[in-house]
Amino acid sequence: MSTTTKNAYASYELIDGILHITYAKDVILDLPAALYVVKDRLKMHEGRYFPVLCDIRCIKEINKAARSYLSVEGSTLIKAVAFIVESPVSEMLSEFYLRTSKPPIPNESFNTIESALKFLNQYR
Repeated sequence: MSTTTKNAYASYELIDGILHITYAKDVILDLPAALYVVKDRLKMHEGRYFPVLCDIRCIKEINKAARSYLSVEGSTLIKAVAFIVESPVSEMLSEFYLRTSKPPIPNESFNTIESALKFLNQYR
């Protein structure tokens, strides 16, 4: 199983049973970008379920079609998601996504990687 990969939108790394996704600086996610991100993420899974740490601090913008896709189809093979937020923009994106999309898996937002990993460890 590959433990790292990268594309124009994000980098992916499997560490101790948790998939870490870090979005590229100033990335704009529309539906084609979301499809690409999920396609590469699913390659990392190789049919196995993982909790996901998703660092969205560098996302500049995400449209409604991308949010809708990520909340349902984008949840495939994910046990739980922890979003890392920092700036008011990433925190707002996370809160809006969680409030409007209602993903079918456990998810929370955190300001530190350590607290996010503590949450995700219960789903390993």
